[in-house]
Amino acid sequence: MSAPASLPASLAQHHATVHPYAGLDFNWLLDSRSSAHPDKTFLTWEPFQQADGSEGQAKAYTYAAFRDHVLATARALLAQGVKAGDTVLIHLDNCPEFLFAWCACARLGAVAVTTNTRSAPDELDYFASHSQAVGVISQTGLADRLPLGASSGLGWVVLLDDIGQQQTVPAQLPAHLTWAQFIARGEGRELPALPADPERSMSVQYTSGTTSRPKGVLFTHANALFSGRQNALHEGLQADDVHMIQMPLFHLNALGYSFLASLWAGASIVLQPRFSASRFWPVAVRNRCTWGSMVPFCLRAIHAQGPAPQHHFRMWGMGARDVPMALELGVQTLSWYGMTETISHAICSMPGLPSPLGSIGWASPAYDIRVLNDDGTPTAMGQTGHLRVRGRRGVSLFKEYLNNPEATASSFDEHGFFITGDRITLLPNGCMQFADRDKDMLKVGGENVAASEIERVIATVPGVAEAAIVGLKDPLRDELPVAFVLSTLPQAEHADLIERVLSTCRAKLADFKVPVQVHVVDELPRGTLEKVSKVTLRQRLQPAA
Repeated sequence: MSAPASLPASLAQHHATVHPYAGLDFNWLLDSRSSAHPDKTFLTWEPFQQADGSEGQAKAYTYAAFRDHVLATARALLAQGVKAGDTVLIHLDNCPEFLFAWCACARLGAVAVTTNTRSAPDELDYFASHSQAVGVISQTGLADRLPLGASSGLGWVVLLDDIGQQQTVPAQLPAHLTWAQFIARGEGRELPALPADPERSMSVQYTSGTTSRPKGVLFTHANALFSGRQNALHEGLQADDVHMIQMPLFHLNALGYSFLASLWAGASIVLQPRFSASRFWPVAVRNRCTWGSMVPFCLRAIHAQGPAPQHHFRMWGMGARDVPMALELGVQTLSWYGMTETISHAICSMPGLPSPLGSIGWASPAYDIRVLNDDGTPTAMGQTGHLRVRGRRGVSLFKEYLNNPEATASSFDEHGFFITGDRITLLPNGCMQFADRDKDMLKVGGENVAASEIERVIATVPGVAEAAIVGLKDPLRDELPVAFVLSTLPQAEHADLIERVLSTCRAKLADFKVPVQVHVVDELPRGTLEKVSKVTLRQRLQPAA
């Protein structure tokens, strides 16, 4: 890939440090790949169903065709008035148009804000207003959740009619453009020149945290390039690999570990609307998929389908090495540890080289890793401590939390290390093993859920004095949220209170955040400094049905 001839003027400054992606941006990567491999298939779309309910027909896009669709989408955004620095909400399930829109924002210097399609209207309203999005690209099946009130600030709406899966469409849709109308408005427009700037803001993903609201993790163009380059290196991706994408593109796993890594390597991707255990093997086999990202929830569902057919997978990436279920299906696993904020894998095993069963690998050379005791001293080998990660902000670490300088500052220690909130065990051979989370977080079917976020919603219900959320272990979904509620109401009204708690959560939270159990209690167990003892609450839980 050839770099642009001109470099930013900042490089001429005395004592300037050369940026690792000086003179480059994401657009350079896409242009370079489409120029080098114009006729090679980059994306194969495997929809579930057509608009008429019939079985979906796969559609392939070459590198050149993919870029053409991106440019057409960029012209359409331009016609809507989108300019450099604007934010655009992308609220879509997996589909080619998700990637067209995400890449098109980069082409204009705009910022793509990707949101979880299971988010409740209250959450979406917050995402739109907090990010100051100027418009939204979504789908008809999600239209009833879109934040279209004055508080959201959204000036326009684009809705896709069919993205390859059946969804209930609201009887009345908001004023909107169809995708075809949207694209047609941009025809003939000339895209403005955009100087390559690796430090330009590019994308935002909202991630659950221990605060009352999710934080918007802001990425730069350099973050995108680093993610593609580093992930491809860790995964050992080659140009002849075919990477299956079944995880949601609104998470960094699919967007960084799969899409960007494959684009960097000049490989191919196979995209599905979402994970389907019954369609996993047919899609993988006919497309000769060689690589995939996996989470325990999906692996258990695939394993339950029975023996694997003859396939072409050589590796799955997930949070542990050589997982027995994967080995039974004839696939080795590459273990890794990463967060939205770390852009890539801060800890990773190495393809083809042995590491202890269940480990997550070694420290990546791209980061500085510390594992510390409570007093800040280094954790001894064989012991468990707090994981901290240092990289370069805006390159190997996120740039900042959007519009939240306080949260950004408090997320780093005095030495510039990012405080992950996770605990790691140091194994004798230098390898590491994930232990647990410092943060009060749940892992629900592959989704990170902040207990405090659910507690904030429950606290708004009349009759609730205090609420505590803990995770109930579940064999399929890892954890499920359970609520313990301290009430101001007499016992005779507790049943009604439980119903109101659940209905409020259903209205204001994504479905996977809604508690599966609500217990009204006379008191909450307390520990040091009167903090609720969630260890005690977990001991009271009944196994999930």
